[in-house]
Amino acid sequence: MKTKQITFRMLGIGFGFGNQLLFLATVWYLFWFLRDGSLGATEGSWLMRDCLLALMFAAAHSVMLYPPTRKRLSRWIPQAFYDSVFCVVTCITLLVLFFAWRTSPTVLWRFGPNATVGVQVAFVGCWGALVYSLALTGLGHQNGWTPFYHWLRRQTPPRRQFRPSGAYRLIRHPVYLSFLGLVWFTPRMTLDHAALTAIWTGYIFYGSFLKDRRLMRFIGTPYREYMRRVPGWPGLQLVRRLMATGMTSTERSAVVSPLSSDETGGSKRRGSASGVSTCEALQQSVT
Repeated sequence: MKTKQITFRMLGIGFGFGNQLLFLATVWYLFWFLRDGSLGATEGSWLMRDCLLALMFAAAHSVMLYPPTRKRLSRWIPQAFYDSVFCVVTCITLLVLFFAWRTSPTVLWRFGPNATVGVQVAFVGCWGALVYSLALTGLGHQNGWTPFYHWLRRQTPPRRQFRPSGAYRLIRHPVYLSFLGLVWFTPRMTLDHAALTAIWTGYIFYGSFLKDRRLMRFIGTPYREYMRRVPGWPGLQLVRRLMATGMTSTERSAVVSPLSSDETGGSKRRGSASGVSTCEALQQSVT
């Protein structure tokens, strides 16, 4: 038994540190891929291939975040390593995308030298905003480091609380907004990059909608009140106010809070019945 425990611990240490190295390598390649395009600069029949690669990442990312998936996989994956497994799956799908991507010779736009500098500054700024936003929610949970580190030290990881701070007091999805900037701020937009941008833009908006629903389900009233106070995206609050002009109080309430009270109550009861805590809800909604 002791030999098995030592073997498991050595495998866990190797997997945990290996995941962090894989994460850093993926971030490095992601930076250059989004800034300059395909790493291999391979031309050819690209449309179907590239679209499937872009959708593959979105599908894998969503499946791993889906609460029933986490519940099933947690039967075999220790809690301390689920976020690391999530990170590995995400990194592998991205790396496959980077190196299998094909470019299109069609250029939709190419900025001049001065505009290129401005766009690249905005691109780097979005990276800074992304790191900042992830740090607010716990960057170590995004890449699996925090639960692995506490497992390594034989400690219980700290509970994650729902306490919006920093940018999260202004908008609900600063991580998604930052990543949106990464896919759009490019001085040279080829047709294949435009396809990637279109697919990932749609996924980003849909992903933010799904995240709201997950947190609404598991956190309940506190998150509903948060949604009323804080818009999901910049300018959304103004749009809602314009839409609410001339409406009845009931209609206005529906615009301000898209989920009905019946749905919230049912979701809250489901969350209570399943015994899901706020901490677990935040872990299930990594980004």
